[in-house]
Amino acid sequence: MQSYSGISRRLIASIIDISVIVFLFMFLELITENMDETLFYTLFFLTIWAYFVLQESSTLKSTVGKQAVNIIVTDLNGNRISITQATKRFILKILAVIPFFVGFLLILFTSKKQAFHDIIAKTVVFVQED
Repeated sequence: MQSYSGISRRLIASIIDISVIVFLFMFLELITENMDETLFYTLFFLTIWAYFVLQESSTLKSTVGKQAVNIIVTDLNGNRISITQATKRFILKILAVIPFFVGFLLILFTSKKQAFHDIIAKTVVFVQED
């Protein structure tokens, strides 16, 4: 039986993913220095969307950060999530940080250790079995 990932692994994974995103931001800024600001931020948002959604809905079921701490995102039955589910999870994750990361604190109080975005998107985060 797989165990649900607690908040500490998820926090470490987030820190790693944020580091990758900062690198992507700096790279995009470098290659698009003369681009219209609105277009730049649209491109940046799409890059972040692709980073999370395409990795979490892939056969790996995880981002670079999640892979580093050995956790995966699945549907409630342990199956790979769809791009639609991953997109819903991504958008709701943005809302989960408002106000003061309250949406993430639900991990501490739910039986499946789900954050706000996991509950609504019907996903769970498991520690990957070796």
